[in-house]
Order: sequence, then structure tokens, then C-alpha cells
Amino acid sequence: MEELLNFDNQLMNINNSIEIEQNNFLESTLGKVLNSALDIGLKAVLPDLIEDEVINIKDAIVENGFSEGVKQAVDSAINTGKSAIGIFTGNFENISQIELAVKKGGLLDKTSKVLDVALNLATQKNMIDKNLSSIIKTGKNSIISSMSDKIEKAMVAQIKSVERIEKYCESWNEAFNNRDLNNMSKALKNIESNLQKTIPLENILKKARTIENLHNIIKNTGDFNISTETMELVKRFNWQYFY
Repeated sequence: MEELLNFDNQLMNINNSIEIEQNNFLESTLGKVLNSALDIGLKAVLPDLIEDEVINIKDAIVENGFSEGVKQAVDSAINTGKSAIGIFTGNFENISQIELAVKKGGLLDKTSKVLDVALNLATQKNMIDKNLSSIIKTGKNSIISSMSDKIEKAMVAQIKSVERIEKYCESWNEAFNNRDLNNMSKALKNIESNLQKTIPLENILKKARTIENLHNIIKNTGDFNISTETMELVKRFNWQYFY
């Protein structure tokens, strides 16, 4: 009974860890996306300004709370979105859930309000000309549209990244069946590389960790004949991730 309780506690800690990793990843990724989209959007609504002037305006907006506000907006949207789609505890299981949570959580609306506050502060401090500020507010829908496009592209990139990991896992299994350690090593390297660019998803991490453990056993022993007992142990203790 004590062992089962300890194992349950380990699983709870693991789930919490994945949730934290997911939030950190989304905070960083979406933050970069929204900052990049702000740059694109400003250039679209201020086409007559030279590059340096647009950069100065963006810097003024960022300095007056945009970046920090975006961070809070992302956190708030994730939490609100999770509740809206029925994830009250635990972590996202797939990219589709993340996409839906971002929409339901109102990330774009929250970011729009953050932009208003930062722009107003920068204007009050005379860091941005009032006429330019008015032009930006009038064209804000273009900026938000740019943000929406960039978020969608980021989610598509995540879907493709997950698909690549799945493909390389299949490649590793095929090489394992062929007892081809060289191609197994290549597949594992590609799995590890793509994991660094992909939001942590429990099913993907478990699969990747199982492959890594099996790979190391075979590499160290030179034996492709994995016993049932060893396989079960590997599956049970595959909770150390690549992070």
C-alpha cells in the first residue's frame, strides 16, 4: 500500500511538472509570437514611417508594459481557457486543446487591452506622438489580425513538430525490429531535437522516454532481446524527460 501511495504521489508530481512546463512553454512561445506580430502590425498601420521610427514606437509600447502585460494575458487566457473546455486540473493532452483554450480564454481580447494600456501610457509620457497614437488605435484591428495569424501559424508548427516526433518514433521502432543500431541512433537524435521545440505532451514524452531507455539498454548491452520484465520496468520508470 505504501509503495502504491508513493507511486501515486510521483505521478501527481509528474503531472504538476508537465503542467508547469507547458505553461512556461506557452508563455514563452506565445509571448514571442505576440511581440513579433506587434512589429508586423505596426509596420502595416504606419507604412509611411521608416524602419527606425517604427522600432522606436514599438520599443515605447514594450517599455510601458506590453511585454509584461502579454505574459499575464497568456497566463490568464490559459487558465480561463482550460476551465472553459473542461480541463480543471492537469495538463493539455494535444495541440487542439491548446488552440481551443487560447480562443476560449480570450487571449486576443486580453492582448488588445494590454496594447491599449501600453499605448496610452507611452503617449502620456510623450514617447509616442498623439497623432501616431491615434493612427495606431484606428488600425488596431490590423495588429490584432496579425497576432491571430501568427498564433495560428505557431499552432500549426506545433502540430507538425508532434507529427515529426511520432514519425521518428516509428522510425526507431522499425530500426529496432531490423536490429539496426545506427538508424536507431539517428531516429533518437531527431526525437530529442524535436522535443526541444515542442510543447511537452505527456503521451509524447512517455513514448520518447521509453525509446531512450530501451535504446540505452541495447546500446550498453548489445542485446536486442528485451525481456517482458525489463520492458515493464522501462515503461513504468519513463518519467525523466529531456528538459
